[in-house]
Amino acid sequence: MDARLAPGIEVSALIRRAEALGGFGMVLHKGDPDRGTILLVVTERGVHAALLERRLLQDWTYRWTVVGAPDGDSRGAAQDVARARINDPDCWVLELDIPSSERFIAETTSTS
Repeated sequence: MDARLAPGIEVSALIRRAEALGGFGMVLHKGDPDRGTILLVVTERGVHAALLERRLLQDWTYRWTVVGAPDGDSRGAAQDVARARINDPDCWVLELDIPSSERFIAETTSTS
């Protein structure tokens, strides 16, 4: 099983990564610092680009996966986030506004 960073630490690292790319990050919902899922609401100049979730796969590895509403559907993304918070009150919700969000999403969800 892959070792995994505690969500509180990973959230801090993701915010720093967004800032290094010329964007910014903000915690929308603070979950349990040691457990719970992380949802990334990825935007570019305030326009919804994707909703990513760190998931445990069948081979016991963690991977970022695009979930929920399609590009540009901020209302659908908000509904997806609300459902996730109901299902997992320990989840973290992080919004990252990043230039070149498409590239960030591709790099984050890459399997290599």
